[in-house]
Amino acid sequence: MGYNDEDDFLMISEIQHFQFCKRQWALIHIEQQWEENVRTVEGQHLHQKADQPFVREKRGDKLVVRAMAVQSRELGLSGRCDVVEFLRDEERGVPIHGADGRHLPVPVEYKRGKPKRGAEDVLQLAAQAVCLEEMLLCEVGRGELYYHEIRQRVPVPLTAVLKAQVKETVLEMQEHRRRNHTPKVKTGPHCRSCSLQHRCLPGMLGKRSVGSYIAAKLGEEGKAGEEGEVGE
Repeated sequence: MGYNDEDDFLMISEIQHFQFCKRQWALIHIEQQWEENVRTVEGQHLHQKADQPFVREKRGDKLVVRAMAVQSRELGLSGRCDVVEFLRDEERGVPIHGADGRHLPVPVEYKRGKPKRGAEDVLQLAAQAVCLEEMLLCEVGRGELYYHEIRQRVPVPLTAVLKAQVKETVLEMQEHRRRNHTPKVKTGPHCRSCSLQHRCLPGMLGKRSVGSYIAAKLGEEGKAGEEGEVGE
């Protein structure tokens, strides 16, 4: 199929929202709801150092590129890698503009907190690998997640199974967006740390979207106001 219009592209960062909670993802990216909390602000601060577009430096046989723009036209996916380390590999590597020899890319994603139980961070990293593979025509077999709380890198094998899961996930996201659909989800302890817990209201909404719920409430308030004026 493929996507030619970049306005139809999903952002790689959306995958983490979608894996954490499909409803949260839809509220942010389909219904355009947003509410910052401490976690989102801390996350933005952590990325400031990594997000320096077009900064690259040479460290021996390693080329380090920060905030590298990547995309997959096949999936309709784009974003920026916090860091991509290109390691010298004459056998499996690819030519890199401005660098001698051949190199293999290793994406490195920066995260606040510590490693999670869920797969959202790993899938986001695998999505970067899928984009790099399509752009550079090489295999990206591993990446790393840096967690600020433990100040440590965690190596991640980027397997064919993970990359297939990325493609399946992105296709599901594209379908929700095409239908303009906000899915229902089960509530749980994770809801307490969600930046949209006061706007989600899953127990009250039923099958209704947040937008339709708010519109209905506004309509009720307006009607009550009119009745009050008549009574006066």
